[in-house]
Amino acid sequence: MEKKECEILYLSPELAVVDKPFGLSSGEDGLIPLLRSTLRGRGQQEEIYPVHRLDRETGGLMVFARTPEAAADLSAQIREGGFEKVYEAQLSGVPEQPEGTLRDLLFHDRQRNKTYIADRKRKGVKEAELYYETVKTTAQGCIVRVRLKTGRTHQIRVQFASRALPLVGDRKYGGPKADHLHLTAVRLSFNAKNGERLIFTRRAGFYED
Repeated sequence: MEKKECEILYLSPELAVVDKPFGLSSGEDGLIPLLRSTLRGRGQQEEIYPVHRLDRETGGLMVFARTPEAAADLSAQIREGGFEKVYEAQLSGVPEQPEGTLRDLLFHDRQRNKTYIADRKRKGVKEAELYYETVKTTAQGCIVRVRLKTGRTHQIRVQFASRALPLVGDRKYGGPKADHLHLTAVRLSFNAKNGERLIFTRRAGFYED
């Protein structure tokens, strides 16, 4: 059945924090019109401004601005490092080290919508860096918590896949089959207009209890 409403976790005159479903685009062909429709159904102003994105296959927390001023403020926090996003991913193996930093050069092929590890800097190649820590072992591998220093397309997916640790459900990068990609944005943290630090968390939803 087609989804009719967006799950809104926090709503203010400036911001809307939502839980994006797996498999839904975060743009104008998916989540954005769904959010507008949900706001309209609540008698709210529909105008929203995207400031970041999640891959279609990735689920989890996103924030949208509801005024141009809020959009400018959030975008500035993203540029200056004041906006924190944390992901959890289920790997189909266990890293040699329980925590660490991964650094690579990445090239994204827009036609194929696929990212590749590059061996040298050239046009279109960008530096990528993330920090991970293992939080749980599972029958299929382990759960890692990931903080991105850079935000490249498919970054988490390709950096782990290149180390023979593809994400569960990530068929594009060689991961084992699952009901969906096991990658979720589980924490958002940023400053509100009044200077208050806002923190939102959710459970990843693919733990083995």
